[in-house]
Amino acid sequence: MRPATLDEYAGQSHLLAVGKPLRRAIEESRPHSMLFWGPPGTGKTTLARLITHYWNAEFLTLSAVLAGVKDIRAAVEVARDNRQQRGRATVLFVDEVHRFNKTQQDAFLPHIEDGTLLFIGATTENPSFELNNALLSRVRTYVLRPLTPEAIVGVLQRALHNREHGLGEQGLQVSDEVLDALAQAADGDARRALNWLEQAADLAEATPAGAVLSIASVQEVVGGNLRRFDKGGDLFYEQISALHKSVRGTDPDAALYWLCRMLDGGCDPLYIARRVVRMATEDIGNADPRGLTLALNAWDTYERLGSPEGHLAIAQAVVYLACAPKSNAVYTAFKQAMMDAQQSGSLDVPLHLRNAPTTLMKALDYGKGYRYAHDEQNAYATGENYFPEALRGRRYYEPVARGLEIKIREKLAALRRHPSD
Repeated sequence: MRPATLDEYAGQSHLLAVGKPLRRAIEESRPHSMLFWGPPGTGKTTLARLITHYWNAEFLTLSAVLAGVKDIRAAVEVARDNRQQRGRATVLFVDEVHRFNKTQQDAFLPHIEDGTLLFIGATTENPSFELNNALLSRVRTYVLRPLTPEAIVGVLQRALHNREHGLGEQGLQVSDEVLDALAQAADGDARRALNWLEQAADLAEATPAGAVLSIASVQEVVGGNLRRFDKGGDLFYEQISALHKSVRGTDPDAALYWLCRMLDGGCDPLYIARRVVRMATEDIGNADPRGLTLALNAWDTYERLGSPEGHLAIAQAVVYLACAPKSNAVYTAFKQAMMDAQQSGSLDVPLHLRNAPTTLMKALDYGKGYRYAHDEQNAYATGENYFPEALRGRRYYEPVARGLEIKIREKLAALRRHPSD
């Protein structure tokens, strides 16, 4: 299902849109060695093959996982023969090039330098840290980005309709909902999406109108939205639920009762201690940060004293948490942020927030325009954006008007109203 032309290639418009330097170099046959840096499934190998086709060169490939210096030398001999005997260029594509050690990387240098071969490397790792400077200086680095869901839907549609290499002969009926679900779950990886589509196609449901690919089949293949629940020990989990809700409801007496019911019933005190730590973070939070410290101390104390002496430390933590001011602001904020993280895919870190310890990273504008908060008035960079651009302005944490969060709430409100105060 690899595309045969640049127009069929999905994604990477920042590199391959009409008029972009890389596209012009490909179409105008201006060969140069290069490095593709990007996540899996973004088209690194496919683009290398396309370039080879456009430049009418021979395509040789090595995997840095399996190849050694001997394999590099053999490829160089083929390239030298192509050049001297046939007058034809050779593209040597090295996948996972970051896995080569320094000696293996150095083996390419003279042959890139004298034009024996055109080197195209692919890496999922930061080349500034994984590749030799000598090799980096001889290639041009192109950063490939995760494919958008729209681009992946296009890839899937092409696979569904292609009769020669795709699933066109099966005549599958696939709704937009199913394609969108696959594209979202793939998280920018077209290869993953195609693999899932092929697996899901085997589970298509036969109907009088033809084979239908259902959302249930996709979920079975992807598996990401399926969750397992423990159906055993209902009474046990009912009691830990009652303990948790008693703490949340500021009823220390009921909390103590349920704690004792569980201990008397033979519950592992360390399990309860772990749950008490969870209560401190979920229901008390920054309204009284001492609650988390006390919960951890109770856990540690029980491990030192054991039963029954250590039970009292857990009871002390339970009573303190039940009486403490309550806030689930961090808990709520965390859930909202996690939902965005799961649903928005692998959004790029804004360039100004990236560190730039190498020359290559600086050339790519890493860290450009970043404002160091400590140099700003009140250590607050007014108007600075720390989110991916698509999530700019999101607000998750809303402190409650209880306990220490009163002060936190006032501070954040003052900064938002008067950033220079």
